Amino acid sequence: MKTNSSNPSRREFLATTTKAGLSVGLMGTAFSDLLAQPNQQVVDTGFTQTPLPYAYTALEPHIDARTMEIHYTKHAAAYASNLRDAAKEEGVDTAQPLELVLTSISKYSAKMRNNGGGHYNHELFWSILGTASEPGPEGALLKSLKTSFGSYEAFVSQFETAAKTRFGSGWAWLLVDTTGKLVVSSTPNQDNPLMDIAEVKGTPILGLDVWEHAYYLHYQNRRPDYVAAFWKVVNWKVVADRFAAATT
Repeated sequence: MKTNSSNPSRREFLATTTKAGLSVGLMGTAFSDLLAQPNQQVVDTGFTQTPLPYAYTALEPHIDARTMEIHYTKHAAAYASNLRDAAKEEGVDTAQPLELVLTSISKYSAKMRNNGGGHYNHELFWSILGTASEPGPEGALLKSLKTSFGSYEAFVSQFETAAKTRFGSGWAWLLVDTTGKLVVSSTPNQDNPLMDIAEVKGTPILGLDVWEHAYYLHYQNRRPDYVAAFWKVVNWKVVADRFAAATT
């Protein structure tokens, strides 16, 4: 099976995907207003794909190599390409963070919403997947999960329910809401909690893609099996970094 041999080091990848506390002076008023809200620091996501920090085979047997390759090179790549087209058509400055667009997505076209969301969601998804078995959340993140849900196990159950019961295509999320509390939600299609049209708004720190293309080659219609296997490949260090960025 072909693998992605040109990936950067994990340190380089994390440096580009977990940057937070962006300088307000470099951004427009809308983004500075966002940062002024409680717990709304965000990750700086660009308009182009970030190389995977691992080979397509790295997440097997939980996510198979063929699915990873198609998912990354076809589906996610198309979102990135279409996003840049939409940005050009609508006069969006691609030097700014994509988050700035998403937080006011109601002002843009359906093409921008679908592809901007699709690109952001996948960039987050790749970043929170890990190649080795992780011990689970620790420290401040674990403490907050227990405070917000009662226990880590209760969080897992609520998250899995959100993922399994999302009708059709969409995502399940763990996010920091505007009060600083961890909550679980799900969104249809390629929407996400950053969007001003989201039912539950906040900063996502963990996301699970439940579109069929994310699991069907290996799991067929067994979405619950895919959801259960997800915990075997979560990189909790990255999730903790995202949590810290959203709450400091």
